[in-house]
Amino acid sequence: MSIELISIIGPPASGKTTVAEWLTGQLPARLVREDYAGNPFLADSYLGRKEFALPAQLYFLFSRLSQLSYSALSAGETVVSDYGFCQDAVYAASNLSSDDQVVYHRLAGPVGKMVRRPDVLIHLDGGEDMLLERIARRGRRHETAFNADFLARMRSAYHDITAAADCPVVSIDVGEVDLREQPERDKLLRDVREALSTGGAGF
Repeated sequence: MSIELISIIGPPASGKTTVAEWLTGQLPARLVREDYAGNPFLADSYLGRKEFALPAQLYFLFSRLSQLSYSALSAGETVVSDYGFCQDAVYAASNLSSDDQVVYHRLAGPVGKMVRRPDVLIHLDGGEDMLLERIARRGRRHETAFNADFLARMRSAYHDITAAADCPVVSIDVGEVDLREQPERDKLLRDVREALSTGGAGF
């Protein structure tokens, strides 16, 4: 039996974890969460301590490998991850110095070959003002350094990823679509199920 992997991508505060938790119960599926809480270097990295940027990125790289590698997924299961492995390179490009990026890519290349690619990408997006308001409301210390320019770069990178993806992509502007409303959730679920029935492991 094949594995079905649904990965949710988008800028910070676009609602990835909330959607992942809900979708997991509806399919049903197993939820895989990004381990930002366990990353001991993350806060210092985002708050400007450059010496922590590479350790923080490598922590995520190998955490994602442990969660989404072929060996970590069981045949016949459906998995929803509240992040996409593809976002690792997005944050590396934004946060690492040129020297650190050389080290990162030497490790990320082999790691990427061991990671199961998603069957469906769900892309959540929204305007910078809305995202900044949500970020302020949830009050995570490591996100206090995020600004509109950073979010705009993240949004642009995710649009590039979805444009290049060779698996089905379900895109939602969360500034226009309220995923707390049942009709919108029902439509998302239909779209995901249709994508799973027509797609295959791709990006």
